[in-house]
Parts: sequence; structure tokens; C-alpha cells
Amino acid sequence: MKKSIKKIHNALEAHMPGLSTWQALPNRTIEYLDPFILLNHHGPETYSANNNGLPFGPHPHRGFETLTFVFDGDIVHEDSTGQRHVSEAGDVQWMTAGKGIIHSEVSSENFKKEGGDLEILQLWMNLPGRLKMTPPAYKGYKAEELTQISLDDGKVRAHLISGELMGQKGPHESLTDLTLSYVHLQKGGMFAPEVPVGRTVFLYIVRGSLSADGQSLNARQVVEFERENETIALEANENALILFGHGKPLNEPKVAQGPFVMNTVGELKQAFLDYQAGKFA
Repeated sequence: MKKSIKKIHNALEAHMPGLSTWQALPNRTIEYLDPFILLNHHGPETYSANNNGLPFGPHPHRGFETLTFVFDGDIVHEDSTGQRHVSEAGDVQWMTAGKGIIHSEVSSENFKKEGGDLEILQLWMNLPGRLKMTPPAYKGYKAEELTQISLDDGKVRAHLISGELMGQKGPHESLTDLTLSYVHLQKGGMFAPEVPVGRTVFLYIVRGSLSADGQSLNARQVVEFERENETIALEANENALILFGHGKPLNEPKVAQGPFVMNTVGELKQAFLDYQAGKFA
């Protein structure tokens, strides 16, 4: 049976100086979709030559993971584990903050010199209490390293990052068994993935428009589904790009402030103390 839509949530305007930003999670109508806790949509933006690029200099994280999607432009990741990696259109970056990491996300020198289009999204995925102090890690994937799945006579192209989709497996081994992908749909294309009962669906429309459960779904919307039944039936009303995934809800207390996401206030205070003491370096 098909899943029904519980609610549709519109992203909020959260623009930064020189960077259009939309906050899809959390927003006015939903705090988070356990275990998915934050989604920022940067762009689409066109930068002129000799620009300052992305503004995300060195900053800390603890207690969760991030998945960054690059659809236009580029992003240079550097972190306190010694990793440095450049991602371009179609690439993704998976970072496990775990017990603590400091990283920066900036534009390449070439992008700052030449300018161009930019559109980047970042999703935060919570870690359970037993994994919040896991060692930090980072892995960048080129577009061609993702599992490519062609559906509906080529009208739908899924790019699978982790978990299983349509009987295929993604290259990244998720610590919490997350399935995550991005999917291009041509007008009229049908996408009908199955999601095990009880798992939380993550669906965000980046571009275009689709229909599901008799409702229209538009760009910059998060779609919340009921957890009963298994199949989601999506049809593209026009060319579209979506983020799609699912995960098992953690059902744990969540206390968040700024760059840290923990289970208790005490753990949150300790995260600030550890960062100030230089224990993330």
C-alpha cells in the first residue's frame, strides 16, 4: 500500500550576506524528522568574478553527521583530522563529527576568481547516544562513485549514496543504516521507492514540482509521510530534483545548541568546554 502524506513543510528564508539560504529543517511547522535534524539549502546563486565565495570558515561540530550535496559550483572541505577535499557539481561529502571535529567549507580559489553558479545543500543526521563520541571521519564522493540507478525508461536517475534502493547498494557504509540519495526526474517520470514500515522518510524538493498522494509538491518543501505502509509514488509534473532517503528514528532526547547535538544539557555544556579547551584539534 502507498504511504500517505502527513504534512508539507515550507523552507524558511534564512539568507546570509551574499548567499541566498533557505532553512528547510527546522522551520515554523516542524522541529526535526528523527533522525534528520537540519537541512540548509544555499542558492541557487550566481557569483560574479573576484567574489569572496562561501562564508563557512573553521567551526566545530559534535554528536551528529553531515551530508553535503553540491549541485552547482564547488566546495573545499578541510578539517582537524587532516582531510582536504574539493567537491564539484554532482559530488557529495559525508562527515561524521562524532566526538568532535573542526572543519571549514569554502569556495575554491578558481571559483572566487572566475565566479559562476552555486547551489549547495547540507543535511544533518543525528547519532544515537552510543555513537556521539565515535571518532570523527570524512569521506568525499565524486558523482561517478555513487551508485547510478536508471528507472522508468531513463526518465528517472537516482544517485544512491548509502543504504539500499531498488535492490542496489550505495558506496557509503552508514553508521546508523541510513538510506540517502538524490534523484533527477524528467517531466512525467515515475519514482516509487519502498520504505520499510516504521522508518522516517526524508523527502525534499530541490527543484521542480511533483505529485504524490493526490497533492502537489513544490521546490523548497519538506514532505512528511506517515510511517505506515511501504510504497511512495511520486510523479514529476516538470523536470525535478529531489533528496530522498529514510532512517530508523532514534527516539532519544535531543538537546542542540549551535554546532553541537547531544542527549543532555550536561553533555552539551561539556561539548563547549572541550572545544574551548582545544580538545577538537
